[in-house]
Amino acid sequence: MASVGATPGRTPQGPRPREASASFPSPAPVPDPREAEEEEEEEPAEIHLCVLWNSGYLGIAYYDTSDSTIYFMPDAPDHESLKLLQRVLDEIDPQSVVTSAKQDENMTRFLGKLASQEHREPKRPEIILLPSVDFGLEISKQRLLSGNYSFIPDSMTATEKILFLSSIIPFDCLLTVRALGGLLKFMGRRRIGVELEDYNVSIPILGFKKFALTHLVSIDQDTYSVLQIFKSEPHPSVYKVASGLKEGLSLFGILNRCRCKWGEKLLRLWFTRPTQDLEELNSRLDVIQFFLLPQNLDMAQMLHRLLGHIKNVPLILKRMKLSHTKVSDWQVLYKTVYSALGLRDACRSLPQSIQLFRDIAQEFSDDLHHIASLIGKVVDFEGSLAENRFTVLPNIDPEIDEKKRRLTGLPSFLTEVARKELENLDPRIPSCSVIYIPLVRAGGLASFFVFPACLPWWRPVTLRLRVWTSCSSQRRSFTIVVLEPRSWMHCWGTCTATSGVRRSEWLERSGQHGDQETLLMYQLQCQVLARAAVLTRVLDLASRLDVLLALASAARDYGYSRPRYSPQLLGVRIQNGSLASPSPQPHEAPGPVSSPIQQVAKAVNNATERSLVLIDEFGKGTNTVDGLALLAAVIRHWLALGPTCPHIFVATNFLSLIQLQLLPQGPLVQYLTMETCEDGNDLVFFYQVCEGVANASHASHTAAQAGLPEKLIARGKEVSDLICSGEPIKPVKELLKEKQMENCQMLVDKFLKLDLEDPSLDLDIFMSQEVLPAAATIL
Repeated sequence: MASVGATPGRTPQGPRPREASASFPSPAPVPDPREAEEEEEEEPAEIHLCVLWNSGYLGIAYYDTSDSTIYFMPDAPDHESLKLLQRVLDEIDPQSVVTSAKQDENMTRFLGKLASQEHREPKRPEIILLPSVDFGLEISKQRLLSGNYSFIPDSMTATEKILFLSSIIPFDCLLTVRALGGLLKFMGRRRIGVELEDYNVSIPILGFKKFALTHLVSIDQDTYSVLQIFKSEPHPSVYKVASGLKEGLSLFGILNRCRCKWGEKLLRLWFTRPTQDLEELNSRLDVIQFFLLPQNLDMAQMLHRLLGHIKNVPLILKRMKLSHTKVSDWQVLYKTVYSALGLRDACRSLPQSIQLFRDIAQEFSDDLHHIASLIGKVVDFEGSLAENRFTVLPNIDPEIDEKKRRLTGLPSFLTEVARKELENLDPRIPSCSVIYIPLVRAGGLASFFVFPACLPWWRPVTLRLRVWTSCSSQRRSFTIVVLEPRSWMHCWGTCTATSGVRRSEWLERSGQHGDQETLLMYQLQCQVLARAAVLTRVLDLASRLDVLLALASAARDYGYSRPRYSPQLLGVRIQNGSLASPSPQPHEAPGPVSSPIQQVAKAVNNATERSLVLIDEFGKGTNTVDGLALLAAVIRHWLALGPTCPHIFVATNFLSLIQLQLLPQGPLVQYLTMETCEDGNDLVFFYQVCEGVANASHASHTAAQAGLPEKLIARGKEVSDLICSGEPIKPVKELLKEKQMENCQMLVDKFLKLDLEDPSLDLDIFMSQEVLPAAATIL
């Protein structure tokens, strides 16, 4: 294999641990009254894709509910078989595919094939056809420009909004614009993400991002399975058996040491969309190599701890957009922002020659400090947790503080009311209890009297039900005449009280200040949403840093070293367990795992001089002669290409491939084997590759180490020698004679032990049960 030609520059050493830790202040303590905060389980993400195909070009856009972002791919050329579209579908796995009802034959055939794919996991996407008028160019532009986006400030004029969106969305890509317009139409019709909200609540869209397949390595499911990059297995918990799978023993599971969920998602994305961009690969390796240096270990551990507080910011912003913010959301956002500030201060002390450190230091702007300061000065976390609603700290609004003070004094006020009521109690009633029920709709406070069972109910009793308002002197009362117990119980269960006093007077006394606090929360949400762009960028850069720290940790533990890339091997594509160079169009993604012959057929049909093909034990699953012939034919086919022959690695046990000289000799063929040494009857493995050909499979040594009996091993060697010499294989006569002698000796022993003078002896039975069976085995 060729080694690297593009050698990156020397990685900066960075500050010493003490200097790094002292160069920036530690983040402010995050309030956590309960000391235990469990992050809520995320809602299952849904992806809705809209695609248009016209004149050999594709326009693709999709909406991801996990981050409330619309992704689009600029107009890209595609083959009539729509292989590029198939690649996109395999990568993002949408829940629904939206397209125009007016399509050509190629797209119609593709959609029909997609709808009939029973093997797709977890299920086939829903195919949705909208009228072609919904994909009109002008109406699509109008939908995009008139949309309500939280990342665009309300202070922007219409002209400024058009200029801002034009810097993000490529309006010159007509198919992409039409796909975006059709996607917005579908989202508005289905009410994606806001199905249970009022119709005036808009669908949360937190941004537009470009989605491209350039410089990516195409990998199919066979390769992921063969190389065990991912391996899903049922969750061992009985509570999660039906809910999903867990990652088993795989390369992703070994390297996944991310502290935040978005870092784990990015690592999975890097595995599913590996890049060929040499600059991007070296920028990642610069960060990993920096944290592998011993003097930077403390810094890596500190950054890892801060990354543990980076939570699901898009979900919080989505709830703010829908006014569904919870108390825990403010706590999570506060911790996330302060942790981001800690990351910024730390990265400012690191070498700015590394791109990631420079991006974090520059793009984590002072808007983060403004958000953290607002939340810390306004939100009363302890009071919010106690009351399970949003509350503000004292000295924020004097009016709210005054109403809270009145609410605190409400028990003493009600006690005074009860005392006055008891003074005017009917003398015939020895005792009673007073129950106060706030009648918010009625605008007052009703007092109910509960009497003991000793009251003489057979006599008519006049009772009064009073409704108190904010002033104790103002009350409305009416009389209830009790005639008999049943009438009283009926009256108790159905009577209501009304008051002519306005509700505002009661709210003033009772301290109903929640509306004003809700208004403050709304204003705080607007301040946060106006700076949503910096929070989204924080998540992107923090997740990238989290992934690279995880890879650095794995490299440190397993002794990985920095790879070197050669431009001659760049641009390869992994296909069915082999690396194949990219063609102008990606391959079709296969369905179920292909057979070995199908995998080799794909490699033969698509490999070029820049391809790397790995073949392991091809032909072993069929007849030996047929498998050997196929393997030799495939290798000779590639060797006949001469200078355009791909790089091929073949691992096989077919020694006859060399012994029978089935391959031509030449500079393109090189034989390698594993170095071994025989020490008497023992075989020593050096675990090194050397030039040469294996003259034996050493199966007998391996069988001896596995504990197989020596007789079987010796017999195996004898049969192997007979096969190699071409002699016929005959049964072992010595083994047969030895067995006959043992049976004869056993029969003789039985006769010698026989007592002929024993009157109970029956010779007929002895002959039939002992002698005749033994004689049959001897003869």
